[in-house]
Amino acid sequence: MTVKTVVYVRDVMKRNFDMVDGKMTVMEALETMKHVETKSLIVEKRHEDDEYGMVLLSDIAKKVLAKDRSPNRVNIYEIMAKPVISVRPDMDIRYCARLFENFGLGRAPVVEEGQVIGIVSFTDMVLKGLVEID
Repeated sequence: MTVKTVVYVRDVMKRNFDMVDGKMTVMEALETMKHVETKSLIVEKRHEDDEYGMVLLSDIAKKVLAKDRSPNRVNIYEIMAKPVISVRPDMDIRYCARLFENFGLGRAPVVEEGQVIGIVSFTDMVLKGLVEID
């Protein structure tokens, strides 16, 4: 009998991510990006009872670029998804992958004690985690 190794979201998530204010324009948000490899921006909460939002680079392509809207005139809050489904860092990546499949997600913020500590994607789970499980 083989014992399966559990790989957690914490083990595969990206710890580098960009957090932006929803009032920023798309252009301002893009100019502040430091971690382009994440392909997404987390939108800050406005107050304690608010929820996090997220904008994918594909959202910017579809809702700004493809519609010929000026990135200097479109605010992040106009195109963001909010609230977003988040995952816990102690979640088994197999369950995280099922959650993504059930809700049509490709990536999600990792939240611990009410704070975003990373982002996880299918790519992270497969490339960093699948080898560990086998």
